[in-house]
Amino acid sequence: MRKAFMTIFSTAALLSLASVAFAAGDAMGAIGTISWATAIGMGLAAAGCGLGQGLGLKAACEGTARNPEAGGKITVTLILGLAFIESLAIYALVVCLILLFAHPFAKIITG
Repeated sequence: MRKAFMTIFSTAALLSLASVAFAAGDAMGAIGTISWATAIGMGLAAAGCGLGQGLGLKAACEGTARNPEAGGKITVTLILGLAFIESLAIYALVVCLILLFAHPFAKIITG
């Protein structure tokens, strides 16, 4: 039931956002659409990275609680994993800033 609900919800969300993308006929409309897309994209990236970091920290705490002698190795692995997860958020920020300030699609739309 949950899988069907998520499929229906994501399909409805994509269909509702597609009309906004096709309605952007002029350059200002495209810039406004790109601005909204970057805001939503960075929000989703930050939320996903936050969830990933929280789950990683939870697993590290549980592992240390079960085996305190392995705490050092778990901590090193945790810090490395958190750095990789945080780099994904930084990559998303870079892509969003490129879209926001370079306007690569606005030039295509206006011709």
